[in-house]
Amino acid sequence: MKQSRLVHSSYAFYDRRRKELVDLVKQQNPTIKNGAIMLLAGFEDGKHTFRQESSFYYYTGLTEPGLVLVIEFSGKSRLFIPSYITPRSDWLVEQVVATQECAQQLSMSAVEYLGKPQAGYEPTLLATADQYKNLLEYCKELCATDGKICMPYAHHTRQILYPVFVMHMERLLPEFKNNLQDIGNAIAIQRSRKNKFEIETLYKAVELTMVAQQAAARVIQPGVQEGVIKAGIEYIFAESQARVAFPSIVATGKNSIVLHYHNGNKAIQANDLVVVDIGAEYNHYCADITRTYPASGTFTKRQRDVYEAVLATHEYIATKARPGVWLKNPDKPEQSLHHMAIAHLEKKGFAKYFKHGIGHYLGLDVHDVGDYTQPLEEGNVITIEPGIYIPEENIGIRIEDDYWIVSDGAECLSADLPRDTDSIQEMARASMEDEDEDYEEDYE
Repeated sequence: MKQSRLVHSSYAFYDRRRKELVDLVKQQNPTIKNGAIMLLAGFEDGKHTFRQESSFYYYTGLTEPGLVLVIEFSGKSRLFIPSYITPRSDWLVEQVVATQECAQQLSMSAVEYLGKPQAGYEPTLLATADQYKNLLEYCKELCATDGKICMPYAHHTRQILYPVFVMHMERLLPEFKNNLQDIGNAIAIQRSRKNKFEIETLYKAVELTMVAQQAAARVIQPGVQEGVIKAGIEYIFAESQARVAFPSIVATGKNSIVLHYHNGNKAIQANDLVVVDIGAEYNHYCADITRTYPASGTFTKRQRDVYEAVLATHEYIATKARPGVWLKNPDKPEQSLHHMAIAHLEKKGFAKYFKHGIGHYLGLDVHDVGDYTQPLEEGNVITIEPGIYIPEENIGIRIEDDYWIVSDGAECLSADLPRDTDSIQEMARASMEDEDEDYEEDYE
């Protein structure tokens, strides 16, 4: 087996996670006596660099597409892999092979083929019955003994992977549908509780994102196009063997009021505000940090007033974030960070301009799994990101940082990146000072 790029040095680490998941699923579903957890790897699409499905990666550490993981209630794990007519290793570096030696290396009980070989070197989700022959036989036997097939199919509404797979399997094996059990909540609970190793990896992603923010601030000035700034940010990520956690947002002027603005064709104008909302993904873990800069290096009085209202709200909410409070709970507004933020902005007359939530879970996905109906727990990682967006004034301001929930509060993972008004102005003025120095050198 050729070594995949890992977050952790030992596959036994992932095996322990799998066993913990089995225990949690049994705890949540005490009436289920016989079953197996089934998780799917992602699939290549030919247009984008492949990224492994996050939950599959969380429980295997593998970056190959087209795999199916089965975790039996006994705690044993087996991996089903596609079989190809064309050697996949001729096209791509990484591969998992169906040998007992490979199974031992991966801390699996077995690695076997999904079924008969398929053409090409890229796996397909809608494989034929022959190509899924071994997986179908396993599922048929499990269903015959009243075993439950446990999948996070109902909790992946933002993805088509699980719903399409379930519909396809129902066509190939009609009894598949009647034996399904959703376990998305169990996976969300486990994934949302970050251990020390995950925090360290997240912090690396945060560090890279802070470096990119500082670099962006030095480039921002009137006349520079948004796309130039985006290119510099993403170069820093690529140079550090990271990738973008989400499409980078560099929005100037009226674009700053568009929450997920992804174009990059507008040139910065004097007195514009520039929202830079970016995140590096490092070893599959994501950062998400936003700063808002004055294009000319100095906020106007109105811009400063609005900025300081956002800043005060951010810092207030950061003092309230701790285990036992909710990110958003309309039934308990006094214990809901979102509703606390609205109340705080209301005092300044800006609540109506706050268009989005106060934050979200962060981890393997930038909008990570987590149960918003439950209060925060120690080990969660969240963002805090209040914003004010005033369309009639072309003022959009957002300040976002990443926080680790600890026993007595929240630690800011991105605290080294300044957000106070004076520091932001100093960062924005740095590019102009560099330009002045270059001019003086040229003149001399």
